[in-house]
Amino acid sequence: MAFWQRARAALVLLFALAAAPAAADEAPRLAVVSAFGPELALLRQAVQDPVTQEIAGIDFVTGTIGRHKVVLFLSGISMVNAAMSTQAALDHFKVTAIVFSGIAGGVDPGLAIGDVVVAERWGQYLENVLARQAGDGWRLPADKAAEFANFGMMFPQGVGIARPGDVIEHKFWFAADPALLAVARRVAAGIDLARCTLPGTCLDHQPRVVVGGQGVSGQSFVDNAAFRAYVFDTFKAQVLDMETAALAQVAYANGVPFIAFRSLSDLAGGGEGENEIGTFFAFAADNAAKVVLAFIAALPTP
Repeated sequence: MAFWQRARAALVLLFALAAAPAAADEAPRLAVVSAFGPELALLRQAVQDPVTQEIAGIDFVTGTIGRHKVVLFLSGISMVNAAMSTQAALDHFKVTAIVFSGIAGGVDPGLAIGDVVVAERWGQYLENVLARQAGDGWRLPADKAAEFANFGMMFPQGVGIARPGDVIEHKFWFAADPALLAVARRVAAGIDLARCTLPGTCLDHQPRVVVGGQGVSGQSFVDNAAFRAYVFDTFKAQVLDMETAALAQVAYANGVPFIAFRSLSDLAGGGEGENEIGTFFAFAADNAAKVVLAFIAALPTP
């Protein structure tokens, strides 16, 4: 009887160990994030001694880039994926700052394909009230206000963030970290961005790095000239994408610094002919990654 009790106890312990989560990674790491594979390719090549572990269906790659310990991962495309994967990274790694590298749609008419934008703040511009039509106009519910100019029935709103004490904080803009932006400004002038894609398609301008301004994020891919103009006029945005503001909210809620580098792969419907992303997404992704690598190299030694 004692034998079977000991055997049962051993099995219980074995199953408990098998079910226990892996030991937490306590090394301070810079989280480097992209939405999909081509955005992360150049950065992945720069990682020394990479180790991959899967958590909640996401591959996290730890290692070093230069003097800095890093954890790289793909957020997945769109807002929920970005929020979910970023929180998973913060829960399992000791993240000192979050850096997003990827592509975006250009909104500011003064920018061009290949340019890299490092916005100072990000908003979730597709958090909307879809208003009721009233005659020739629109009527909001009594408990809602027009925070920004509307686009037809769409009235953009800030997000409500749960805070301690059952408090809901209303917020639209999420700021990138000032110290990280200062590093980005220092390296921007010394970056020579690519002008030609690998197959030999060259732009008629030299791409540049722009630090400052606004970016907006939402669940929709935008390929509409009228909506692009509205976004520029209303939010004074330089770029739009589908992930950064969600990541920024998670960073804010957790008190972790963040910054995003977004290179223009298309003009969000503002160009002539077909949307340009099919031609320029890999080229733009590499331009963003090139700036990120210079940025990481310029960060203070941990």
